[in-house]
Order: sequence, then structure tokens, then C-alpha cells
Amino acid sequence: MNNRNRLGRPCKNRKINFKHREKFFKPTGIPLSGLEIIQLSFEEIEALRLKNVENYDQIECAKRMSTSQSTFQRILSSAYEKISDALINEKAIKILKE
Repeated sequence: MNNRNRLGRPCKNRKINFKHREKFFKPTGIPLSGLEIIQLSFEEIEALRLKNVENYDQIECAKRMSTSQSTFQRILSSAYEKISDALINEKAIKILKE
């Protein structure tokens, strides 16, 4: 489906300053081929970085990502849910390329 036929509002470009060389994180001792993979977007990684590493409040995080506070909260909640699932259920985490 191309963007012209999408319903709803068009996606906005978000500001993302996260750069990372690795693209997989996994439990030790288990081959990647034997693990379910959870995918994290760069948006989700950037939200985690701003909130938990840089320690900004959600209003400032949303400003830095050029999004609304409610959208930032949805991105952050999605990231927390995925990471929790991966840690608790021994799944690999893959960071998607932009």
C-alpha cells in the first residue's frame, strides 16, 4: 500500500539521535537460531534513551523527538512491553534499521 492510499493522518518524521552498531541482543548460551526475536524500532530505542539514560521528563522527550506527549508515551510503552517480554521469556531483541 503506498502512502497516497493510506487512511488517517500521514506519519511524521521523528528526530532520532540514537546510533548503534549492534543489531541483536540475546541471552547467552542459546543460539540466535533457537530464539524468538522481538523487534524494536529506532523510535522505541530513542524513547528509551531519552527517558532512561538522559533522564528527561516526557514533555521534554516528546519535544526532542518532535512528537506529541501522548505519542511519545505510546512509543515508550511499546518499548517497555517488548523489552519486558524479551527479558522474561528469553527472547532475542533486534533493533531495526531506520
